[in-house]
Amino acid sequence: MTALAERGSAPSTPEPADPHPPGPGWVRPALGGLLIATAVLYLWGLSASGWANAFYSAAAQAGGESWQAWFFGSSDAANAITVDKTPAALWVMGLSVRLFGLSSWSILVPQALMGVGSVWALFATVRRVSGPTAGLLAGAVLALTPVAALMFRFDNPDALLVLLLVLGAYCVVRALEKASPKWLALAGVAVGFGFLAKMLQAFLVLPAFAIAYLVAAPTSLGKRLLQLLGALGAVVVSAGWYLAVVELWPADSRPFIGGSQSNSILELTLGYNGVGRITGDEVGSLGGAQSSGSWARLFGSEMAGGIAWLLPAAAIALGALAWLTWRAPRTDRTRAATILWGGWLVVTGGVFSFMSGIIHPYYTVALAPAVAALVGTGAVRLWRARAHPIASGLLSSGVVLTALTGYLLLTRESTWLPWLKYVVLLLGLAAAVLVLVSDRLPRSGARGVAALALIASLLGSGAYTVATTATPHSGAIPSAGPSSGGFGGQGGPPGGGQRGGMRGGVGSLLTTTTPSAEMTALLQADAENYTWVAATVGSNPAASYQLASGFPVMALGGFNGTDPSPTPAQFQQYVADGRIHYFVGEPAEINSTGGSDAAEEIAEWVAANFTSTTVDGVTVYDLTS
Repeated sequence: MTALAERGSAPSTPEPADPHPPGPGWVRPALGGLLIATAVLYLWGLSASGWANAFYSAAAQAGGESWQAWFFGSSDAANAITVDKTPAALWVMGLSVRLFGLSSWSILVPQALMGVGSVWALFATVRRVSGPTAGLLAGAVLALTPVAALMFRFDNPDALLVLLLVLGAYCVVRALEKASPKWLALAGVAVGFGFLAKMLQAFLVLPAFAIAYLVAAPTSLGKRLLQLLGALGAVVVSAGWYLAVVELWPADSRPFIGGSQSNSILELTLGYNGVGRITGDEVGSLGGAQSSGSWARLFGSEMAGGIAWLLPAAAIALGALAWLTWRAPRTDRTRAATILWGGWLVVTGGVFSFMSGIIHPYYTVALAPAVAALVGTGAVRLWRARAHPIASGLLSSGVVLTALTGYLLLTRESTWLPWLKYVVLLLGLAAAVLVLVSDRLPRSGARGVAALALIASLLGSGAYTVATTATPHSGAIPSAGPSSGGFGGQGGPPGGGQRGGMRGGVGSLLTTTTPSAEMTALLQADAENYTWVAATVGSNPAASYQLASGFPVMALGGFNGTDPSPTPAQFQQYVADGRIHYFVGEPAEINSTGGSDAAEEIAEWVAANFTSTTVDGVTVYDLTS
């Protein structure tokens, strides 16, 4: 090692003959402890968030009552309109509702279990290349990432997306071992079903998966290209079958495709949830488009608390692993894993940083597995090579930057544990200094330094994660941390936002309400005689009344209130046929980006032709009188 240091060349570690050797006896107990701790963290007090995102909870309720609503992802059991995503996450929740009944637990427990599964899958993926220590560290980092804890205790599609993408990475790693087309195709299937959870966002990992295999698979270039084409076919089939079914299904016998302007899932895929997210040209959005950003966006006030804690360390690990494997053979699995996780982080992080369309802080959960894998792999490899001055310097720099990042992030929380930032900074600085001399210490002393560095690096994000799990979250746009903020908020009562149902622009469309007992009783009266007990503008207000009453409520205009469903003529026919009992709310202008104004026209027609009453502060029109 001294000679290597003098020559300035990177130390190399030979590849093990067995790609998955049996681990030491402590591995299984340690993994079991990690998974149990993760389950406790994600499941404890889970019901405090109530319906969490009522938009998806209402769709899960609908799927628990109607198989058609389950298949299409309808917002209501009467199948007026779907949510604005493909429904794979709703399939899981809908089945849970059918099995265990409708409750906060039946909706949110599957998300928490997906979190535990993601930690397990990440451990297995990293272990196959870098050993059990790196795998355990990667799993712990993922479990203690605040935005991961947020989304694995919430009912957005991101939990299923992350699990499927990590499983896809595992399949790629398995495929790289023996150039296996079977495992590569399974990776394509995992990404394809990731598309069915959150559409085109799932495809952001494909460049990293493909390049890693193209570079490192132990077979000829021609076979690598053919096998990649086969995997691409698996992606297309596993994602495209659903698009084909929905697009070919007669439009008059299925719900309207929410989020589209032409009742087309292809439009939804390529427009509102596709290219529009990159360019900002999202027809029907509520003015939520963002200006072009930069890499600094990930460290901004909205996103940083969820993901930024170990981003600098992940960047250092990426560079360090590239250095450590620079002269390795083409098929070196550590370098292949570096390409996989590094490409995942760079492509996904770059898109999130520079996209001009709608983006929310919780999207960054998709970065968490890559950050965790790079930190786990890089830390272990650098620790083993710490006798080399460059390796020890990189490892020490990672600890220092993590401590400084934690200090700066905790400084933004002026009233929450104000002493913690100083502890994180001092422990990090001390650990960074000791890392530089750790190769000269006895084994017990070196282990103590490693433990100190680990505690210093995870203390800030860990505490922030615990605070996130201890805070009820509800609404459409949750964010990590101990304090409330953002549309829909973090804290607050399980029902979500304010009482009532007055429509007041963007805020009221993105928040949910807690209907009063009087309002709920009104909706439930004679409910069996109507297809929809009520109609209101926007999916979130409709979800509140539907979950409270237990009966379908029509969401005019879908999530943003800007979809052309139903048309004014269709609505008037529903009213004439006696299929809708009440209209809830008042006419209000929706300032959308080119979306339909059908919902506004319907509200104005109702106000002009029916007499309103007020029920506990909510304007209600009886459409049968």
